[in-house]
Amino acid sequence: MSRTKIADKKVSSVISQKISDYKVLVKFKLNMLVVFSAIMAYLICAQSAVSWVSISMLALGGFLVTGAANALNQVLEKQHDLLMNRTKDRPVATGRMDTSEAVMAAGFMSLIGIVLLSSFNAWTGMLGMMALISYAFIYTPMKRVSPIAVFIGAIPGALPVLIGCTAMQGEITALGLVLFGIQFMWQFPHFWAIAWMGHEDYSNAGFNLLPSASGELDSDVGKQSFIFALLLLLVSVMPYFMGVTGIVSLIVLLVIGSAYAFYSWDLYKKCDRDAARKLMFCSFFYLPISLIVLSLDKI
Repeated sequence: MSRTKIADKKVSSVISQKISDYKVLVKFKLNMLVVFSAIMAYLICAQSAVSWVSISMLALGGFLVTGAANALNQVLEKQHDLLMNRTKDRPVATGRMDTSEAVMAAGFMSLIGIVLLSSFNAWTGMLGMMALISYAFIYTPMKRVSPIAVFIGAIPGALPVLIGCTAMQGEITALGLVLFGIQFMWQFPHFWAIAWMGHEDYSNAGFNLLPSASGELDSDVGKQSFIFALLLLLVSVMPYFMGVTGIVSLIVLLVIGSAYAFYSWDLYKKCDRDAARKLMFCSFFYLPISLIVLSLDKI
């Protein structure tokens, strides 16, 4: 093989690794769920035909702001990431990416993202900035202090749907708050199931995330998950009673909400890894199904 081909192969490998590292830095797959939530909320709130240009701006703005928050999270937690199997290969933690590069990337992403969101209206830009700050600089350090971090993190975690609503409606409305409530309540069983599955990793990194009094795996985790699943069930029927959606979405949300509550109760009764895994997978399906059906039933 010629020197030129070897050099080209090395360059290609470096570029491929850099792209892969940036996908990890912005948490690409999780970020796409955030973008999806914002777009679906935008469509649910729409009263007429929507602009694909506006949807693209919302998607890109949301992606960049969320990517910036995730990048700052990895900068602040680089030492702790090395202590967990699932995060020890992150680019900042391993040193493949300099901290300065990650911070600079976060700065550019946040600037462009906030500008794009602000182009809709002041509310949308302000909520985007609030999501970035609360996730990176309040939730991130609180994870090592108290389980209340989960409640704090649920706020930026639910803001994407509210951002989608304000982008369409220009203000915070009752419908926007209901959609925020759905995503807010959904996060607790979802996150606690994940925390159960990764308890050893989180403990090694010094994260205090479980709602049990002991901070360990016990029935309190399932009980708290069940309570929030019931609250979610109540909030999820509100679009129907507000006259926004029809009977189809009401039935679907009642069915999937009841399943979510059932698996939360199952975790409370069994307190084992298998029950936590079932609740976790149920949570993966709940949010996209609920947002899609609300959007389609409205149409």
